[in-house]
Amino acid sequence: MGIMAFELRRLAGPPGSSEAVGALSQAERRVMVAGAARKLEELFDVLRVDYANDQHTRETPQRVARMFVEELLLGHYTVPPEITEFENPTCYDQLIVTGPIDVRSTCAHHLLPIFGEAYVGILPSPAGKIVGLSKYDRIVNHFAARLQVQEVLVGQIGEYIVELTKPRGLAVRISAVHMCKTQRGVRASTRSRMVSTAYFGELLNDGTRKKEFLQECLMLESGRPT
Repeated sequence: MGIMAFELRRLAGPPGSSEAVGALSQAERRVMVAGAARKLEELFDVLRVDYANDQHTRETPQRVARMFVEELLLGHYTVPPEITEFENPTCYDQLIVTGPIDVRSTCAHHLLPIFGEAYVGILPSPAGKIVGLSKYDRIVNHFAARLQVQEVLVGQIGEYIVELTKPRGLAVRISAVHMCKTQRGVRASTRSRMVSTAYFGELLNDGTRKKEFLQECLMLESGRPT
């Protein structure tokens, strides 16, 4: 299944903030930025923020609109990155864990940052291929660039990798700080994190493999060599 087909299949389900709306051209995104900037000006009018005369907020609606369309929500409007595969001449079939991968996302509930680290564990098929390590970072970055809920994000990353690479097993773990909890409401400590994990294939059903994955994550998280 190709990348576009994967996105179209996911779009067939109920709409949600963390789903893609389809690939938009640069011209379409420029139109979107302009429209969003106008709406932000209206919001500033309601909030009585003087964007017309205050030098600090004069171009803020335009800056914020560009930020959302071209950065924070870019995963809504682009297809996932292509995955480069390499031959597996030694038929390697042991667990591979990569991370930490920086996660930068935006909470779907309050539009505040989510930031932390992701870890991906792969049990490759000995008869299959190996994916270039940098692609895991690109995949995480793509799905994080949406209005997200963390437990949905780990599933999207995992489903995409499984769909395209067919490993024997896969796990995705994210540990992140949610500023909707630290900057508002309860104003929790910035050390407060949420951890969510999605398992697929043998890593879902094999407790020993699952334990090995979690141990590797902890070693990588602490920065200690295995």
